[in-house]
Amino acid sequence: MLHVQGLTKQFNGQTVLTGFDLVLPANRFTALIGPSGCGKSTFFDLLMGVVPPDAGRIEWRGVQVPHLERVAAYMQQRDLLLPWLNLYANARLPADIAGAASTHLTALFSRLGLAGFEDHLPAMVSGGMRQRCALARTLMFERDLVLLDEPLSALDAITRRQLQHLLLMLQEEFGRTILMVTHDIEEALLLADELLVLTPMPMTVKEGFDLAMPKPRQVDDARLIAIKSHVLHLLEASGES
Repeated sequence: MLHVQGLTKQFNGQTVLTGFDLVLPANRFTALIGPSGCGKSTFFDLLMGVVPPDAGRIEWRGVQVPHLERVAAYMQQRDLLLPWLNLYANARLPADIAGAASTHLTALFSRLGLAGFEDHLPAMVSGGMRQRCALARTLMFERDLVLLDEPLSALDAITRRQLQHLLLMLQEEFGRTILMVTHDIEEALLLADELLVLTPMPMTVKEGFDLAMPKPRQVDDARLIAIKSHVLHLLEASGES
C-alpha cells in the first residue's frame, strides 16, 4: 500500500501542493483527474524523486521511503523508446539494466499484439504499437506499483480503447497497483476502482468516487453516466473547460 502524507511543494512562491494526502490500497486502480495545471505532473515528479518535496512523507508498505524511483514503474504520455533499438530490445531494457532474465518477454509480446514486430525500430510502427512496447517495458520492471501519466492521450479513439483493455490486464492478470493521471473522464470510469477529482493549485482531493462495479464496463451504464455528469460539474466549477 502507498501512503502519502502532508506532501508540500512550492516553486518561486507558487504553492503547488500543501499537505497533500493519498492512500492507495494494494491491487487497486486509482485514477486522478483535475483541471489542467493543477499540479498532477508535479505530484508524480515528487513521487519519483525528480524534484524533492518541501515537506511530507511517502510510505510504501508501511516503510518510509524518500521517493518511489526503486519502487514504482513509470509510464508516461510519450513512449520514450530509444530510436536506435528495435522494439524487443527497448522492452528488454529493464531486465538488461537489472541483469535479470527476460525469458517471458516473447510471450508478453504475443499477449500485447507485438509478435512479429520484435525487430522493427520504433519509427517503423504506429503510435499505438510504440505504446504497447512501452507497456511491455513497464511490465518488465516487475514492480508492484505502476504510475501512469496520461499514457493514452496521444492515441486515436480505436487504439486508445484497445490499450485501455491492456491496462486492465496490467491490473488483473499481473496484480499491479496502479495510479493513473488522465483528462478523460470516461477512461477513468471504465478502468478505475477509485476516481479522485482534484482541485486547482494548491492541489487537493475535492471528491472521491468508489467505483465498485465489475469490469469490463460499458460507457452507457446509467451509473457511470451519472458519475460522469457530476465529475464534469466539479471540473466546470473549478474552471476546467
